[in-house]
Amino acid sequence: MHNANDIAEAAAPGEVPGAAANAPYLELDGITVSFPGVLALDQVSLNVRAGEVHGLMGENGAGKSTLLKVLSGVNHPQAGTLRLGGVEQHFSGTKAAIDAGIAIIYQELHLVPELTVAENLMLGQLPSRLGVLDERALVARAVDTLARLGERIDPNTQVKDLSIGQRQMIEIGKALMRDARLIAFDEPTSSLSSRETTQLFKIIDGLRSEGRAIVYVTHRMDEVYELCDRVTVFRDGHSIETFESVDGLDRDRLISCMVGRSIRDVYGYRTRTVGDIRIEAKALMGPGLSEPASFNARRGEIVGFFGLVGAGRSELMKLVCGAVRPTGGHVELEGRRVSFNTPRDAVRAGIALCPEDRKQEGIVSIASVADNLNISARRHFSIARFLLNARRERELADDYIAKLSIKTRTGETLIGTLSGGNQQKVILSRWLAEQIDVFVMDEPTRGIDVGARAQIYELLYGLAETGRTVLMVSSDLAEVIGVADRIIVMKEGRVVGDLPKAQATPDQLIKLALPQ
Repeated sequence: MHNANDIAEAAAPGEVPGAAANAPYLELDGITVSFPGVLALDQVSLNVRAGEVHGLMGENGAGKSTLLKVLSGVNHPQAGTLRLGGVEQHFSGTKAAIDAGIAIIYQELHLVPELTVAENLMLGQLPSRLGVLDERALVARAVDTLARLGERIDPNTQVKDLSIGQRQMIEIGKALMRDARLIAFDEPTSSLSSRETTQLFKIIDGLRSEGRAIVYVTHRMDEVYELCDRVTVFRDGHSIETFESVDGLDRDRLISCMVGRSIRDVYGYRTRTVGDIRIEAKALMGPGLSEPASFNARRGEIVGFFGLVGAGRSELMKLVCGAVRPTGGHVELEGRRVSFNTPRDAVRAGIALCPEDRKQEGIVSIASVADNLNISARRHFSIARFLLNARRERELADDYIAKLSIKTRTGETLIGTLSGGNQQKVILSRWLAEQIDVFVMDEPTRGIDVGARAQIYELLYGLAETGRTVLMVSSDLAEVIGVADRIIVMKEGRVVGDLPKAQATPDQLIKLALPQ
């Protein structure tokens, strides 16, 4: 058995060990990881060559995240071997994995909001002189890294003041600062604008040309075909197949491999009759908007909101749902003017928000599925207004777990252990139990695999067909075109277009969304 120093000593400066003769740099052989009652990885094998981008695809719950945690030293396999550059590794923890030259960029960001950009980039390796922090060196190194990322961010800015997309780029910068030889990206473009995505791909191309080994986890088919050299598919904790080239790889075959069945039209759009206007925003103004915003949505209608990161879509939805107080304008519901001081007021009026950041704003991750589902509706059947009705809550949870096919062993399972798609179903169940009329869905399929996406779309169509109204924010151009009946385009904090489905072509939407 060897450690990280053995690898470091074996490599000449600037070289990545294992690069010779197209040999694999990362080799996983028969990796098995189990938790109480769950076999997360079952005899999984995977190899990644130096100088390649290796795509990793699969539905939520397929084992991708568990594998990344094996690489990071969080999960310890019960069987199998892990080799880097031909040297077998046994990581005692995350520091050992970092010392071995591995960097994992997770979808859920690991930044300290109160620290500056420079401090986050250098966290764990802050430069010092005579035992005192060398702020000049800290800022200089941060500036160099930000330049490499193509980001014009003041290194002294606190991370809490950055957009989600900018924070994701800082996370990538941390890996660059450590000069990692193996870098794994977990859904890295889920919060990035098109410009940031283009810049990220340039960075990854550069890392590939330097001979580094890249693992790229994504649910986006276009990214696999554009960026990856090879792709491996996981399903139900097994490595199903590795495709040696994406050139000429049939998309239907790739999807079928992921889900075990064919999904020819993941959107499954269905026409329906829409009714009268249910909700209308009139000259709403508030944080994130550059001018008053107006729109309406009808009964049985799915209205999409498209735009680049920073366009103001989420900010507008928060004004509609009472999460932020408007500074001007108002909302009308069923022709009646309403005013919400809190999201609770909006829920009681029949409007609910399923937020973009499920982990931080949509769920209580340390609580059970049942508690998360009942958290709002329990006031309707509590005993004497303050005692929980455990039997009624259990029945309600079991009912919606069955109705929405939520993959969980029981309602008592911690929601934080569920996949993103199943967490989204729990949030939807919460509002279905409240008899909500207007569902505001902010990036409803962010980080969700193709199979679970189809289920979410089916749920949205079902809501619309029962007369509910759906407002859907999405950065995925194909998704918003495929699902929405009508699309409202936003740019730089203002509404710039309102197009029916027949007129909403990709070219037209992009033309409206791009800055002049």
